[in-house]
Amino acid sequence: MNQKIGVIGLGIMGSAISANLLEAGFTVTGYDIRPESIQALEDQGGSGAGCVRELADDSDVVITSLPSVAALQDVVSGPDGLLTAAKTGLIVVEVSTFPIAAKQEAFEMLKKTGTVMLDCPLSGTGAQAVTKDLAVYASGDRQLCEKCQPVFDGFARVNYYIGEFGTGSKMKFIANLLVAIHNVASAEAFVLGKKAGLDPELIYKVISDGAGTSRMFEVRGPMMTTGKYDEATMKVGVFQKDLDIITAFAKTLHCPTPLLSTSCQIYTQALAGGRSQQDTASVCAVLEDMANVNRNSGC
Repeated sequence: MNQKIGVIGLGIMGSAISANLLEAGFTVTGYDIRPESIQALEDQGGSGAGCVRELADDSDVVITSLPSVAALQDVVSGPDGLLTAAKTGLIVVEVSTFPIAAKQEAFEMLKKTGTVMLDCPLSGTGAQAVTKDLAVYASGDRQLCEKCQPVFDGFARVNYYIGEFGTGSKMKFIANLLVAIHNVASAEAFVLGKKAGLDPELIYKVISDGAGTSRMFEVRGPMMTTGKYDEATMKVGVFQKDLDIITAFAKTLHCPTPLLSTSCQIYTQALAGGRSQQDTASVCAVLEDMANVNRNSGC
């Protein structure tokens, strides 16, 4: 367990990954544009870096967990980015959800400096990340993915090798399509049950133990039961990026996604209602408004 791990992006997902890697015995250095996030890592026993280049120089494997394509571009080719480190043999594990073309561009730039990027998006919410309940969809150089398996084991429940670079993202798009639909379906079920006079807590308990359950029902059901969405494990505004990516990807393949399209309308209404910083479970509140259900009395 002598690999030194760098984590760039210490948000909801990156901070949980860092904490679990520290718990697993890895040496972890982190970088984030927010000083308070670096301080939180240091308080847990990790080290902070002043810039991306400094982090890369002190790492064997770098994990990037980023909010946007612009952030990825800055991390790779910015003034103190990975390209300035030019560290031969460095492995970059990109775990964000971005268009494949954006990751491919970063891959090609890093390759010229002797750095190899792997496309390894994650399936799971921020809350699941805290408990290591994540799945890694690893793609790219197979030997390097296998070399990183102990790292994956340090922060995830399971990892799968999907294939050549980019296939991990394709699998993530499919996973997030289901997440988007199942989350709205769960909210719709809660609202229908509540409108019928059923207790939300009883709905959660009974449905979680039957054929109608789903991972999203089980993960987001507690928030839908209480109607409290401010402690987000996936923010509506961030998830909108994922929805746009999946929709565009399906369109390039001329593949119909009618259930996703319908679900996207509910997320758009959540954004329009000022819920961009709330958890995606807040689609329950959107459906409550449509059904004229009093959210203060449950769900």
